[in-house]
Amino acid sequence: MKIISGNSNNPLAEAIAAYLDTPLTQADVRRFADMEVFVEIHENVRGEDVFVVQSTSYPANDNLMELLVTLDALRRGSARRVTAVIPYYGYARQDRKSGPRTPISAKLLANLITTAGADRVLTIDLHAGQIQGFFDIPTDNLYAAPVFTDDIQAKYQNGNLMIVSPDVGGVVRARALARRLNVDLAIIDKRRPRAGVSEVMNIIGDVSGRHCIMVDDIVDSGGTLCNAAKALVDSGALSVDAYVTHGVLSGGAVSRIASSPLTSLVTTDSIQATEAMRVARNIRQLSIAPLLGEAMKRIHQEKSVSSLFQ
Repeated sequence: MKIISGNSNNPLAEAIAAYLDTPLTQADVRRFADMEVFVEIHENVRGEDVFVVQSTSYPANDNLMELLVTLDALRRGSARRVTAVIPYYGYARQDRKSGPRTPISAKLLANLITTAGADRVLTIDLHAGQIQGFFDIPTDNLYAAPVFTDDIQAKYQNGNLMIVSPDVGGVVRARALARRLNVDLAIIDKRRPRAGVSEVMNIIGDVSGRHCIMVDDIVDSGGTLCNAAKALVDSGALSVDAYVTHGVLSGGAVSRIASSPLTSLVTTDSIQATEAMRVARNIRQLSIAPLLGEAMKRIHQEKSVSSLFQ
C-alpha cells in the first residue's frame, strides 16, 4: 500500500499516513516555467495498491491537473490499482443542465479521472449522491455525519437541540444527522433570485428556545448560512451553529461569517484552512483523516466500507 499526496492538502495526507502508519511515497509534483504540471514518483509502484490524496479545491483547475497527471504517471508505472482519494470533489454543483447549452461538468470530471487511470474513487459528502453514477468505476462516498455527531454530543450534553436544513435540497442529509442524534428537524424554505444570492422565506418548524444546528455539504460565499442564522435568531433560537463538510469560503466569506449571528461554523479539513480561517473567532475544523484512513485500509484489505456507517 502506497500513499501519494498532491499539493492541495498536504496536512490531511500526512495525517492519513500517520493514522495508517505508512509514510508518504516520495514524489515531486511541481511546475515548469510556463506552469505546466510535472509529476515524478521516486519509488517503485509496480504491482502496488496506490492511493492518491488530492482535493480539487482552489485553485481548482491546477489541483485537478495535478491529480490527472499523477494518475497517468501511476498507470504508466504499472501500479496494480490506483484509487483517487478526493476529499473535496470540485465541480460537483454542476451535476445537471441548469439551462440551455450548459455543461454537466461533474460528469466531465468523472470521465477525466477515469481516463487518466483511476481504478477507484474515494470521496466524502458529494454534493449530489447521483454523481456516483457518473463514474464507470467503483466509487465510495463517505459521510462526515459520524465526525459531526461525536462533536455535537460532546458540546451539547444538555440537549434541547434542533437540526436545521438550510434549504430543501439538504433535507436528507439533515434528517440523517437528526436521526443519529435523536432530535427534531426544521427546514428553511428559501428562494434564490440569482446565483450567489439567497433570500430566506420561511422556517418550517418551531425553533423558539432551541439550540439550532444547521447542516450542509458546502459553504462557499456563506450568504445562505448567514441569512439563515439571522432568520433563526429572529424566530427565537437560543443559538445557531453550522456544521458543513467542505469549507470553500471564497471571497469575503470568512469576514461575513465572523460578523454573523453564527456561534460557530465547524468544517472538516477536506480543504486546507486558509490563514483567515485559522484566526477567525467562530470557525474551526475537525479532522477526517481517521475516517478516510480507515476507509483506505478497508479498501486495501478488501473489506466492507459501508459498515463504517452502520
